[in-house]
Amino acid sequence: MRKTYDFSQSKKNPYASRLKKQVTIRLEENTVAYFKALADELGIPYQTLINLYLRDCASSGRRLNMAWKPGN
Repeated sequence: MRKTYDFSQSKKNPYASRLKKQVTIRLEENTVAYFKALADELGIPYQTLINLYLRDCASSGRRLNMAWKPGN
């Protein structure tokens, strides 16, 4: 291993914009249990399944039909 390295000719990672961002989100226990069970059936990690589902919603422009009343 060298003592120093020259990074003056290095380039930015072209895939950096595709990297995932870690977030904290609070979900109800039954929601997490549903995705964990489904993920076990499919043989994929549940966080990957949730990400795929949310990506599908975002790409198709799907919106939840609900009436939110602030303060409830």
